[in-house]
Amino acid sequence: MYRKDWISKWATYSPEKVAISEYETNRTITYQKLNSTANYLSNHFVNEGCQLGDRIMVLAEHCIEYVALFSMAQKTGITLVPVNYRLSASEIEFLISNSKPSFIIVERKFEHLISDSLPIEIIWMDDLVQELDQAIDSHFRSYEFDENHPLFILYTSGTTGFPKGAIYSHKMLFWNSVNTSQSLEITPSDHTISCMPAFHTGGWNVLLTPLLHRGASVGLLKKFDADLLLQLLEKEKSQLFMGVPTMLKMMTESDHFNTTDLSRMRYFIVGGEALPLGVINTWHDKGVKIRQGYGLTEVGPNLTSLHQDHVERKIGSIGLPNFYTEIKLKTAKGKEANPNEIGELCLSGPLVTPGYWDNEKATNEAIQEGWFHTGDLAKMDEEGFLYIVDRIKCMFISGGENVYPAEVERVLRQMPEIDEAAVVGVDDSQWGEVGKAYLTASNGRMPTKDLIKAYCAKHLAKFKVPKHIVWLDEMPKNDSGKIDRKKLKV
Repeated sequence: MYRKDWISKWATYSPEKVAISEYETNRTITYQKLNSTANYLSNHFVNEGCQLGDRIMVLAEHCIEYVALFSMAQKTGITLVPVNYRLSASEIEFLISNSKPSFIIVERKFEHLISDSLPIEIIWMDDLVQELDQAIDSHFRSYEFDENHPLFILYTSGTTGFPKGAIYSHKMLFWNSVNTSQSLEITPSDHTISCMPAFHTGGWNVLLTPLLHRGASVGLLKKFDADLLLQLLEKEKSQLFMGVPTMLKMMTESDHFNTTDLSRMRYFIVGGEALPLGVINTWHDKGVKIRQGYGLTEVGPNLTSLHQDHVERKIGSIGLPNFYTEIKLKTAKGKEANPNEIGELCLSGPLVTPGYWDNEKATNEAIQEGWFHTGDLAKMDEEGFLYIVDRIKCMFISGGENVYPAEVERVLRQMPEIDEAAVVGVDDSQWGEVGKAYLTASNGRMPTKDLIKAYCAKHLAKFKVPKHIVWLDEMPKNDSGKIDRKKLKV
């Protein structure tokens, strides 16, 4: 048992240091003030009857007060339930019924998503901001509780059926921070800008919480804006930045790209999907190193890292496992895969979720004998570098042969005329299923379908070559910036 209260420590060590900056409002908060604010919130909710394990749902964009709520949760053992404000009212209603929060904190702009008839007290984030701004210094002695206690309930996108609430424990938070600091060499003098949403594990646990653990500084940008972000990264002399491939590509297309000085930048961390080599080389030519990796809501999320020196030699790889990540690849026959043999990626160690909230069936399906089964198919080469082949559910069978769309997509993206690629399996009277490739063009150039198929035939077995080619003006994306395959299959 130990007290998990990072902010109070840094309030002692570096009281006047700015912990969080909020660019849209030009507000900042020091570690001392952030700690006092979190103490005020702790006293408030405890006095309102909240106990260890009670939930508070939050429907708001990232802000200083949201980070103070995180610190409050560390102090009290109250569990935060961040909610995606892009969901419909009926979807949010399900999350409320599943998590059963004691309070719901809502930003006024999302008022239409909450029913007036809810038997739960609503706190308006806008009012809370004003109240906390006027609050006097407060003190609160943080509680002791088990390290497996839930800090967050983070709802997954729910590719089938209803969303599942992944429990993100205090233990996971700590070991993810240690893993991240070890891999990225984070120091108290580091700075990053976060523009990932708070309802996503990336908005908390890729860089924000690891940097808070080290007493560093974080800037919050509520919405991604390539021009503004480049200017802020230069102004703040940031050393680290995390983004998804779409963000990094849009930044290279900004009018400010060539004139922005990012000489202090140590790494860009990219996840979600593979970043095309052309975009990587554009950033490397600018002197910015790209670190690709892999993670998921239920584990980590910082699990693997591909060092920038291996980008070209190990194109398509997610790198090597981070220090406290245990992995194995399990074949369909239940055996451990040999080098270059495809198997399901399974993960173990202190970064694994205790399970899904109020969903024993899903927990037992995902965690078996201490190993979390990701549903991702992967292979490992002779040097230990990992490659995600595809999602098990994305695989389709053509003429009796397994086809992994991610493998086909990697080949398609190697064509300079192709910007983005997504391949899905569709019914076919002869082969059962065949590939249908959705593509977007680079600079408006569209090679013929015959040219695309000929290129694929040089690099892929015949049964893997897409039978159908569809050009799109824009690829549909989900809230995490990943290609939305469900919409493509409609």
